[in-house]
Amino acid sequence: KGEGMNKIILQAGLLVFFFSVIYFTQKGLAIESILLNSFVIFVMLTVLLSVIVIGLIKSINKNSFEKINRYTNDLAGSNKNE
Repeated sequence: KGEGMNKIILQAGLLVFFFSVIYFTQKGLAIESILLNSFVIFVMLTVLLSVIVIGLIKSINKNSFEKINRYTNDLAGSNKNE
């Protein structure tokens, strides 16, 4: 489960890394500056996407857990109207 999502995040980060290398190269910066700026962007984007995905997964898990509990209570007949 989690391995596929990590792979997607890493590939998106690498894509942005190489695009930023191209962008900074077009601006005529020094190679050290290009690589440093691109690496910082890569790390920031990867961490940001990871945090967003973790938040989404936790939210989805919480919602599905609450839904399962609600259905279990309905099936057990423990509703207030029964």
